[in-house]
Amino acid sequence: MRTLIYLLIGIVFGITMFKSEAASWYRIYEMFRFDSFHMYGIIGTSLFFGVIVTQLIKRFQIKSFYGEFIKFPPKQKSFARYAFGGILFGLGWALAGACPGPMFTLVGAGFSPIIITILAALLGTFVYGLLKDKLPH
Repeated sequence: MRTLIYLLIGIVFGITMFKSEAASWYRIYEMFRFDSFHMYGIIGTSLFFGVIVTQLIKRFQIKSFYGEFIKFPPKQKSFARYAFGGILFGLGWALAGACPGPMFTLVGAGFSPIIITILAALLGTFVYGLLKDKLPH
């Protein structure tokens, strides 16, 4: 039953991403050229609601679907790691024309070349898994 709920949430998320044009290569291109507020509005709205939901989870100790308490690990105090990760993520986003969420939406919308990007993301995740113990965290 939970799998069906997750599937329905994913479908609604994908439709929302596509209809809001958050999965549009052109909208992402506009964002990186600072030509339009569209994507910044979507990201800002997500950030706003993410902060509110996170505070509600912490304040009311909301449990996960599995009944476990949701834990928030303490932040790492290293600007360099966030700067490097953000730059790497932004470059990948700019080159691919999509961040990880909309990549699957684009496949569902029929843009099959994004499968190459998904395979590259999976390969990168696999390589990270192999090297994570050797990397500074």
